[in-house]
Amino acid sequence: MRPRAIALVSVVTALAAATAAAFRAPVSSQQDAARRAAIHPVADDANLRGWLARVPLTRQFPPDFTDTLRGQARAFVIEMSTTPGCIPCGDMWIKLQGFGRQYGWRVAAIGSQQAMLRSGRLGLPWVGHPVVWVRPVTDANRIVPVAIGTDHGPNLARNVYLAVKMLTGVRPDVGLRAMSKYTGIVGAGGAADRVKPGKLSMAGQLPLHLSRARGSPPCLLVPSAPANT
Repeated sequence: MRPRAIALVSVVTALAAATAAAFRAPVSSQQDAARRAAIHPVADDANLRGWLARVPLTRQFPPDFTDTLRGQARAFVIEMSTTPGCIPCGDMWIKLQGFGRQYGWRVAAIGSQQAMLRSGRLGLPWVGHPVVWVRPVTDANRIVPVAIGTDHGPNLARNVYLAVKMLTGVRPDVGLRAMSKYTGIVGAGGAADRVKPGKLSMAGQLPLHLSRARGSPPCLLVPSAPANT
């Protein structure tokens, strides 16, 4: 493994271990309240808009921002977790599709169990959908999380840019510090989170017999063997 790849794995592993340890450690009621306050389950559009209005918007971007995203589009893929009935998932999917059209990126959806297994491998606590990762097309094991909960489009774009930088040579600790904070605006959850493993249609290309609401993510499972990512 190359030194920079080792460094990336070390930083992500350390971050995941620290996060998981923090969630396991005994905490005061004040600390527990602060943790709960960082997660915002929403079940309707009004609540979603209310929480998004509180999220700061990225307004400054590096000089190579556009060139980097367009130049690396074929080398990477964005993967988003989703589940039926998840309001923030629909919001995130629309924003990621717009990002994909603007910069030429492929955006794919993955289901609940695959997403939770992935978070478990990284040692990250599961708080809900959507979670968004960036990874190289040719390597399913080099993954950088860029969002937990939906976010503003510019914030997502900046985090995708920083993920690319980390996966192509920038010091991971520098990239992680520069990322926009995760919003924690997730779906309210429910029985839909207990789906069985399966392979999902990619980039909205559902089979014709599986209908979905216009603008919503492809969250229906197509029966098949579980994916290996």
